[in-house]
Amino acid sequence: MRQAELGSGSTVRDAETTDFGAVPQEVKRGELMRYLGPAFVASVAYIDPGNFAANIQGGSQFGYKLLWVLLWSNAMAILVQYLSAKLGIVTGLTLPQNCRKHFSRRNTILLWIAAEVSAIATDLAEFLGAAIGIYLLFGTPLLEYGFSRTGTLFVAAVAASVLVFGILALEVAGYRWFEGGIIGFVAIIGVCYAVEVFLVHPDWRNVALHTLVPMLDGSSAKSFHDSIYTAVAMLGATVMPHVVYLHSALVQPRLKELEAKDQRRLAGTTSGMNTSRRRYLRYELIDIIVAMNGAWLINSAMIVMAAMALAHTGFAAPSIEDAYRTLGPLLGPAAAMMFAVALLCSGLSSSTVGVLAGQVIIEGFLDIKFPIFVRRLITIIPALAVIAIGLDPLKILVLSQVVLSFTLPFALVPLLILTNRSGVMGEFLSPPRVRVAGWVTVGIIVALNVVLVGQLAIGG
Repeated sequence: MRQAELGSGSTVRDAETTDFGAVPQEVKRGELMRYLGPAFVASVAYIDPGNFAANIQGGSQFGYKLLWVLLWSNAMAILVQYLSAKLGIVTGLTLPQNCRKHFSRRNTILLWIAAEVSAIATDLAEFLGAAIGIYLLFGTPLLEYGFSRTGTLFVAAVAASVLVFGILALEVAGYRWFEGGIIGFVAIIGVCYAVEVFLVHPDWRNVALHTLVPMLDGSSAKSFHDSIYTAVAMLGATVMPHVVYLHSALVQPRLKELEAKDQRRLAGTTSGMNTSRRRYLRYELIDIIVAMNGAWLINSAMIVMAAMALAHTGFAAPSIEDAYRTLGPLLGPAAAMMFAVALLCSGLSSSTVGVLAGQVIIEGFLDIKFPIFVRRLITIIPALAVIAIGLDPLKILVLSQVVLSFTLPFALVPLLILTNRSGVMGEFLSPPRVRVAGWVTVGIIVALNVVLVGQLAIGG
């Protein structure tokens, strides 16, 4: 068994091959740490304000019953994000760029429209979340000075816009600065929810049971319909289409660095380039497993918190504000503050990532250059309009996640087609077990959406 010469530091076990076929190999921990980052940026989309809304609704209405949705959604997320990263690493192009290269112009335009719909829904949810977080933390003084709730939320939205522009500046400074900032936000969210779970004292036996055993609420026809709707919203909030496009772009800076280094060392041979890509795939698989499982734990903590703290409060469908106001009297002001801080960090970081995804989508599908700050300005408009009209933010957040679930196949099907083509992937073609798992994933998502449409048609 050979040991890769990849810099200094202690060694850890990794896999020689990817696509979840494990042939042990040694890799250097110091080298591995330099390649952690893209999946953590992608994971922000899995713990965005849409997740807050869907998980609060799921936990408060159905207790622990929908925890299994998060487990299986996370398994899907690991597979999907790995395939997206793999496509980017093997081809050196993003998913939208590959679509433009390998599909007809008509299909490319159709896929671009679906991708833009998902990007708009994402931007709306994430920007609303950031605005609500600022509103909860700092809105009281404005309310006391006579501002209306809508006016205060609008001011919070403008403040969120300024903060997001500041975070985007990290991307201009370099991808490592940006990744470091996003990882910091994820860490804060994780700490906040770890404390929340500690405070509510969950029934861990029931948590484990409902995580492993799939079930819906069959107490009544309405409850069954509502549980399906919420499950689809949770799926849409967990497996996010925009970040499927984005992950294939996030791996590009390191790929270029690695290939430039190995080109000098291996004289640019084809086998040398494939060795570089294979090594990067090993690193990225570890990156994805760590980041996605971290996001899964945070999402599960949201449901556990909502099930314990909000299930018996009398709210039919508690909003994020209801959750904030309930946590204070129930668990203390610190619990409410941590909830708001986590929401703010989620909204700011995911909104920034959403802007990057939008840029990757429009540049990749249409082959145009689009300044990232202009993209941010454009995506602010729908969210500001929703706030100005005074629509219920929770309903908009949950609805946006359902929209994302419906647009998800338009990202997954092209991804699977491309990663299953030998002409695209060469020796990195996905093995049969991965192809089957991918199509099963798409089939489950489509089936859930069909059931949801039927339930909505029957139940109104």
